[in-house]
Amino acid sequence: MEFSSKLLERAVNEMSQLPGIGKRTALRLVLHMLRQPKEQTTALSEALQTMRNDVKFCKSCHNISDVELCEICSNPNRIENTICVVEDVRDVMAIENTSSYKGLYHVLGGKISPMDGIGPHDLNVESLVKKVKEGKVKELIFALSSTMEGDTTNFYIYKQIQDYEILTSTIARGISVGDELEYADEITLGRSIINRIPFETSLKL
Repeated sequence: MEFSSKLLERAVNEMSQLPGIGKRTALRLVLHMLRQPKEQTTALSEALQTMRNDVKFCKSCHNISDVELCEICSNPNRIENTICVVEDVRDVMAIENTSSYKGLYHVLGGKISPMDGIGPHDLNVESLVKKVKEGKVKELIFALSSTMEGDTTNFYIYKQIQDYEILTSTIARGISVGDELEYADEITLGRSIINRIPFETSLKL
């Protein structure tokens, strides 16, 4: 792709690094921004820079937040001793959109994947196990995607906390095997949360 401007080329190259954005789409987006008032492009740039510099991760659940303790963890109406374990913040958003879950969350930040060089120590597993050991958890709900990596991660965490007297459950398989949680429709995802099953049962399926 030939560019008449090095500035344009640089902007397209940076934009094309975003997930799902190829060079042609990046060019279309950059040209669109050039046609907009400068104030709009400046506002976008400032919003991204402010987010990158000031965004925090909740000290309790590792969700994205503007403050040290996110709105979910600081909400007194949430069920504090029930924790839903998810891969990333997109899964928190997906489950929250169902309005079917009133407990707290724990964001792992990924899944165990030896092929990608991701092990348990690369995830937020230790802080989750610590919550269990401190007696803060009555039920742990595994809500990772129904993939080999998701099941491996579930099992690893389960082995770490199996000696403690807490309930462990996993979302019902209304979510198709191999599907990513964030793409499930709200009704199916909501029913999967409500109809969760004991984790030990899922090991026999």
